[in-house]
Amino acid sequence: MTEAVQAGLWGLLAGSALLVGAAIGYGLRVPQKVIATVMAFGAGVLLSAVSFELVGEAYDEAGIVPAAIGTLLGALAYTAGNVWLAGRGARHRKRSGAQPAHSQPSEAEQGGSGTALALGALLDGVPESAVIGVSLLDGGTVSLVTVAAVFLSNVPEGLSSSAGMKKAGRGKAYVFGVWTAITAASTVSAVLGYTVVGAFSPAVVAAVTAVAAGAILAMIADTMIPEAFEDAHLAIGLITVCGFLLSFALSHA
Repeated sequence: MTEAVQAGLWGLLAGSALLVGAAIGYGLRVPQKVIATVMAFGAGVLLSAVSFELVGEAYDEAGIVPAAIGTLLGALAYTAGNVWLAGRGARHRKRSGAQPAHSQPSEAEQGGSGTALALGALLDGVPESAVIGVSLLDGGTVSLVTVAAVFLSNVPEGLSSSAGMKKAGRGKAYVFGVWTAITAASTVSAVLGYTVVGAFSPAVVAAVTAVAAGAILAMIADTMIPEAFEDAHLAIGLITVCGFLLSFALSHA
């Protein structure tokens, strides 16, 4: 099996968690505190992976300046895309709709919001999947910590967002069509992360890793943490730390 195919399969595995979360969020009535709990845990896992697996590796390979600049550029690019999508109805794409002020608009309320939601899901998922493919460049073995972090964070993302889509009146075909397409895009992104980025020097690979890290960090702060603390209970901070420590332990196993 070629490493490009391996990258695609790992990307498919991580992306499939979105479908798992979507099935739970759309098919079951999940209490808001449960959604907040799993989102907080997923945010903690992803924060740790970004810190130690992505930014840390970019620093080790290229130094503080390229790592910092790349991270800032990734955050800037994500924020610019997010601002554009927010004005078209995708501001609360990862929200479950527990609070009316943070609910997703229906197509009748804002035309084109369904397309914006789909594009927003793509914006959130591509950087995560790309770094899975990039991780294969380091010795030909995928970073299982990165795959696990993306998988564990994708479940609550799909769960919360799909619950919000359902409350906005979007049908099953739309919801699962979106997440199936994003899962496919995750597969392609992982392959491209390996094949395209792999053609460049280690310094460029480090910079691309930092850019992806910045985009993921911005996504966590803008979409995951707000939903985690929507109906925060006293253990939310502890749960986030537990997710962080799990990912940290995996990265040092």
